[in-house]
Amino acid sequence: RTARDGGAMRSLMAERPADSAGVEADTGVAALFRSHRLDMVRLAVLLVDDRHTAEDVVQDAFAALHRRWPTLRSEQAATAYLRTSVINGARSALRKRRTVRSYLRSVDEPQPAESADTPALLADEHRTVLAALATLPQRQREVIVLRYWGELSEAEIANTLGISIGTVKSSASRGRDALAAILGKQS
Repeated sequence: RTARDGGAMRSLMAERPADSAGVEADTGVAALFRSHRLDMVRLAVLLVDDRHTAEDVVQDAFAALHRRWPTLRSEQAATAYLRTSVINGARSALRKRRTVRSYLRSVDEPQPAESADTPALLADEHRTVLAALATLPQRQREVIVLRYWGELSEAEIANTLGISIGTVKSSASRGRDALAAILGKQS
């Protein structure tokens, strides 16, 4: 992000006349898209473990942000809204995936092919950590991803997930312990 983008965002978020709201939403969301899209896709990939689904989740989150633009008053509010939308979208995608799999249990479901660039993007260590992360319960995975990848504070995580700070602390602790046990067995 550049300082210029931040200044443009602040001016776009200021009081605006109703007739220019659509243009400002387009401009503001486009600026956020340029500065946060990759971070949001990475966040979603860590939660759903599928790049294509993650990209769909992020696209839906940006579309929702565009619709919601007139009610947001700062870049921080827009970013927090976007992050929460991505997490909620990832939860919905995982619920849908579980539902589909429960109906298809009797049928051998073909596994999607790994893209050609995946090995180049992830080293073996990263794949091992991602595989271990995928085994964690949903809340622990969300807290671990937001804390250690997203570098959010415990209060920001609690606000994003709608849980207490104590729950964030206990979920992070349990998640770290579970990851250490899983990764320790593989060593």
